[in-house]
Amino acid sequence: MKLPADVPWLNDAGALALCAALEGAGFQALFVGGCVRNAVLGVQASDIDIATDATPDQVQQVCKGAGFKTIPTGVDHGTLTVVIGGKPYEVTTFRNDVETDGRRAVVAFSTDVTEDARRRDFTMNALYARADGTLVDPLGGLPDALARRVVFIDDAAARIREDYLRILRFFRFSAWYADPAHGFDANALAAIADHLDGLAQLSAERVGAEMTKLLGAPDPAPAVAVMERVGVLPQVLTGAQARWLAPLIHAESMLDLSPDPMRRLAVLGGEDVADRLRLSRADARKLAVLRELAGTGEGAAELGYRHGRNVALDVIALRSAVFETPVHVDDAAAAVRGDVARFPVAARDLMPALHGPELGAKLKELEARWIASDFKLTRAQLLG
Repeated sequence: MKLPADVPWLNDAGALALCAALEGAGFQALFVGGCVRNAVLGVQASDIDIATDATPDQVQQVCKGAGFKTIPTGVDHGTLTVVIGGKPYEVTTFRNDVETDGRRAVVAFSTDVTEDARRRDFTMNALYARADGTLVDPLGGLPDALARRVVFIDDAAARIREDYLRILRFFRFSAWYADPAHGFDANALAAIADHLDGLAQLSAERVGAEMTKLLGAPDPAPAVAVMERVGVLPQVLTGAQARWLAPLIHAESMLDLSPDPMRRLAVLGGEDVADRLRLSRADARKLAVLRELAGTGEGAAELGYRHGRNVALDVIALRSAVFETPVHVDDAAAAVRGDVARFPVAARDLMPALHGPELGAKLKELEARWIASDFKLTRAQLLG
């Protein structure tokens, strides 16, 4: 099978030049991973990864001769970043795992693409392609990819024990790429249920990054629901519940909202979420604001006025999901109206008659009246 000729990375000048340089020196150069999987699925890919039988030293020599810059981003694991025309390309030597402990692996370089494929996680991720678009499928994973089935390579339990993050990756890839009509692979779920304790070995940073990617999928609700049923969700987010995620996805569609992991984390709930997932300060702050505002009585217009259109729409969607109420178009319009409204009274308008706490209290009173009027009261009416 050949990939369509219009796949963008098959026409990427830098990638083709890199493959030509490696092949010209007598080495293999195969596109691998996400770019190939996404091309098979008809999904756009952002990163271009290349696998080769050349060792890192040999890759460096080839690139030096071709005038390409190399950066040793993961040289101990066989990975170099090659920069061509200002664009980075990851080149990794074929590998096999010598030793694993559930978090990291000791690898040995290989010249066998089948060995390299067997150390990967899912069959759909073990696809390679030559520079002319010809697919290389060492493990026969193409049918799974075409059917959108997320299946572990060989023995699911063995793959999980090599890296327990693969439990979360299974659900992330299911959310992004699986066909819901197929359900979830039974062997994978059984192996996951048997290895829940391994999740405790993972760093908060790795778990947080994986959960954020999962919740950024167009509709992660089925995957998260199964995560809860097999016991994964309680392990990574104590107290979280999946029950309101599907209603939130529906509310998002009604409000034309793009996927947002923090909005979705807010509806899952849970204890110490920011710490458990090691969220950035900005994400932790956004999560806290959304969770707090979802339980307040501020209307859509006031939310838009005080917190901006985006936060207001997020809160409207959250409330719709949790309180099982329909989304009203009027609420979205009110949030936008509040976002552009500007309170017409300033402190100087009340001075010098009022000052200090009295001035602040009067401003709050007038602002509340103005908001209650749907921002219609004028400055003269408020001060009259």
